[in-house]
Amino acid sequence: MSRYAMVIDLQRCVGCSSCSISCRNENNVSEGIYWSHKITETSGTFPNVRFHYIPTLCNHCEDAPCVRGCPTRAMHKLDNGITMHDPKKCIGCRYCMINCPYGVIYFNWSDPHEFWRDKRTLMKGGSSSPAEENRKVGGKVIPYYNPERAETLSGIRAKGIVEKCTFCDHRVKNGKLPRCVEACPADARIFGDLDDPKSQVNKLIGKFRPFRLKESLGTKPGVFYIRDFSSASYPRTKGGI
Repeated sequence: MSRYAMVIDLQRCVGCSSCSISCRNENNVSEGIYWSHKITETSGTFPNVRFHYIPTLCNHCEDAPCVRGCPTRAMHKLDNGITMHDPKKCIGCRYCMINCPYGVIYFNWSDPHEFWRDKRTLMKGGSSSPAEENRKVGGKVIPYYNPERAETLSGIRAKGIVEKCTFCDHRVKNGKLPRCVEACPADARIFGDLDDPKSQVNKLIGKFRPFRLKESLGTKPGVFYIRDFSSASYPRTKGGI
């Protein structure tokens, strides 16, 4: 059985947000919710300013606090290491949010994609409402709805439950890379199997000195960061399954 993990190369990441944009489209993520996000640090004084980015997502911890705290087992671990969430079992208690030390689990306080449900027009008789526009293009709540997301999870998560990154489990089960990995133009994200000694993630973890967020807590995150700055190089890769 595979045990999936992700390596993020900070030296290659330019903060372009391709990961976040592609994630939103792939997983039908609503406004204000971030399955894929980034921490932006600014240093220096204008005009000599430098930006430093740390991409963030669910860390798919081996010892996941969110899983331990879920009373209904809606938050659970798959055999392949992915921390998964079942919306049908979720009661919205938010214990997982409290337990997660990374702040990567979000709660749907209102109906998702409210903008595209709005029937109001900006100019009566002169413009379409978002709901009408969506209907004209054949959208299902949102114009860019991806039905593949519903293969293993709700296509759109309902009001009153939580949601988070799942490493695009619906793609991984079909032998595809997570969408954020595939979309990264700099190949700063590498995905693969930790149990395969020949995988690209294992080679990079072995070559560079990786770190993981809040590693001292003992959660054993499945997302590794390498190369804040290093002169050593390696062939560009997105990894593989």
